[in-house]
Amino acid sequence: MIGRVAGRIDYRAADHVLIDVRGVGYLVYCSDRTLQALPGTGEHVALYTDLLVRDDLMQLYGFTSLLEKEWHRLLMSVQGVGAKASLAILGTLGADGVGRAIALGDWNAIKAAKGIGPKTAQRVVNELKDKVPEVMAMGAGAAPAPAAPAAETDDVIEPAAPATPPAAAPVQGGRGAQAEALSALGNLGYAPGEAAGAVAQAAGEAPEAGTADLIRAALKLLAPKG
Repeated sequence: MIGRVAGRIDYRAADHVLIDVRGVGYLVYCSDRTLQALPGTGEHVALYTDLLVRDDLMQLYGFTSLLEKEWHRLLMSVQGVGAKASLAILGTLGADGVGRAIALGDWNAIKAAKGIGPKTAQRVVNELKDKVPEVMAMGAGAAPAPAAPAAETDDVIEPAAPATPPAAAPVQGGRGAQAEALSALGNLGYAPGEAAGAVAQAAGEAPEAGTADLIRAALKLLAPKG
């Protein structure tokens, strides 16, 4: 399994890039959002990758973070969602947006992706909602793929990275704060699913909120109504 590719972008196409790795070109397919985040032709790039192997097909898919790669893997486990559909969903919502939509049961957000119908969108939400807390917890240590300076091109293809990278230092906002807030709510006795939904909603309303603010906001959302 090829888990990471780093090299120079030789050319860009509508749905993929060709990365030159020590004279060998690798076609790497990416979502629209990921393609927009990549540097220009001639620049160096590093992407986490997933290799799809079938009887008549071998294709590499590239991601800027392990979180995006994990959602791609999970989305493809849903019946009716292939690699193209998964990239469409990730391109429309991004890794964080996919997690938030599933946690909140917002299948309409999933349906906004090109080629995704209502039944498929509902199936994504129903089948993956129990996975959200686990993936959200990855956020505390899920770093983006490191840049690949020219000096690194001698050491460019690596085996697949572990699904859960080592924990990083706490951050004030973003994925790390969401993961910490989720853990705190779990310690308070809330079920993973309801905790994930509350944290996702709170993070959507205040994307830069720190852990403490997210916990307070989530607790308000979880408080009994009436």
